[in-house]
Amino acid sequence: MEDDAPVIYGLEFQARALTPQTAETDAIRFLVGTQSLRYDNQIHIIDFDDENNIINKNVLLHQVGEIWHISTSPADKGVLATCYNKTSDTKVMTCAAVWRMPKELESGSHESPDDSSSNTQTLELLCHLDNTAHGNMACVMWEPMGDGKKIISLADNNILFWDLQESSAKAVLSSSAALEGKGQLKFTSGRWSPHHNCTQIATANDTTVRGWDTRSMRQIYCIENAHGQLVRDLDFNPNKQYYLASCGDDCKVKFWDTRNVTEPVKTLEEHSHWVWNVRYNHSHDQLILTGSSDSRVILSNMVSISSEPFGHMVDDDELSDQEDQHQEEKIKEPLQDSVIATYEEHEDSVYAVEWSSADPWLFASLSYDGRLVINRVPRALKYHILL
Repeated sequence: MEDDAPVIYGLEFQARALTPQTAETDAIRFLVGTQSLRYDNQIHIIDFDDENNIINKNVLLHQVGEIWHISTSPADKGVLATCYNKTSDTKVMTCAAVWRMPKELESGSHESPDDSSSNTQTLELLCHLDNTAHGNMACVMWEPMGDGKKIISLADNNILFWDLQESSAKAVLSSSAALEGKGQLKFTSGRWSPHHNCTQIATANDTTVRGWDTRSMRQIYCIENAHGQLVRDLDFNPNKQYYLASCGDDCKVKFWDTRNVTEPVKTLEEHSHWVWNVRYNHSHDQLILTGSSDSRVILSNMVSISSEPFGHMVDDDELSDQEDQHQEEKIKEPLQDSVIATYEEHEDSVYAVEWSSADPWLFASLSYDGRLVINRVPRALKYHILL
């Protein structure tokens, strides 16, 4: 089917940072950050025109070091944060800053400049997140559904809560917490939960996953040895407030109920190398995307632990007697979990997978060689979920 064919874009630079433009819910837009040691680093704004199946890009100069992480404001289409390398006196630090893109690029456009090389624009620096006292920045998280004024950054073993003031020109550290104990006390990643009035975050360090209350900055739960090796990424189920997914270097993806963390609710073992990324679909939480160093992207249907374990519920009034009996038989049995599709368009480690914020059936994946692939959920499955 033509409709399900992937669309591939090559950045010509190595890259590992990818994000959808969260505040843009009308146009399909992703941002990619490059990792180049020899050239100025760039942010590629990728607009996907799904009617014509083509990609339009705009390039922004990010005139500091290689980009390790990128995230976008939930409230302002033009604002983003990056974590990047900065070299000073032979020491490399990972810093973080908040930026604004040029006004004319804020909304998804389907116009691509003919000669993009002469058309490179520069990001405007809004503010630095000062980490001199706190160590290397791993990631920056925006408060989900927030006004774009609250962010949390993870730096080495510190959780830093910032208030952006004066139209994001100033970041004020409002509270912080530090990870204490033995072992490797460095955060690798974190996610801000959209539930509980946005007062909880989850963090990963070494093989441990922890939950924190952002009001007291205290730990709420701790999953020690969540994975046999380093935990790489986390994501919250958008519809089930206690459900959390994690993935790591033991090649596994695990699903947790944070009220009882002794055992995972479910484990996926489909990848053959480190799993870098796990993402729940924002609308249909049975759809799970993972990306791995085995160069594959896997789309799984984890329906048994989703918010609709029995599939799409049919209203009794819509059924005839005969159908009614059949429906009753069907309802007793939860649907089976399965791998929907394995995508093999990448030839290098897939460091990032992300769902579009504008189209629930569309996702992007990025491998280290700078290949960005846009794919769709298979049409048959889409109709199966909807109908």
